[in-house]
Amino acid sequence: MPKQKLVIKVTAGADAPERCSQAFTVAAVAVASGVEVSLWLTGESSWFALPGRAAEFELPHAAPLPDLIESVQAGGRITLCTQCATRREITEQDVLEGVRIAGAQVFVQEVMADGVQALVY
Repeated sequence: MPKQKLVIKVTAGADAPERCSQAFTVAAVAVASGVEVSLWLTGESSWFALPGRAAEFELPHAAPLPDLIESVQAGGRITLCTQCATRREITEQDVLEGVRIAGAQVFVQEVMADGVQALVY
């Protein structure tokens, strides 16, 4: 049986902290459970592709965002949306090590593959 894959697109950042935290938490738990995870940062969550930005995020009774990102990176992939990065003047030289920048075509390829579950937060 092929390994299950979960593609999570998070559109929320500090503007909607609970939704944002839920996306990162689900991604980290899925990785810890052995699920192949692809986490896409779009919209306001794009800022968390930058070093130090996750440490500024605060939500009571939630796991620290830097820890969740580290967990996802340990066994999954984090992608920053190309257009979102461009709008924020974020380049590949700016992002955390291991974060790729890719566009809608790559996202569609990922979510249309067999055995993939996609979630959007």
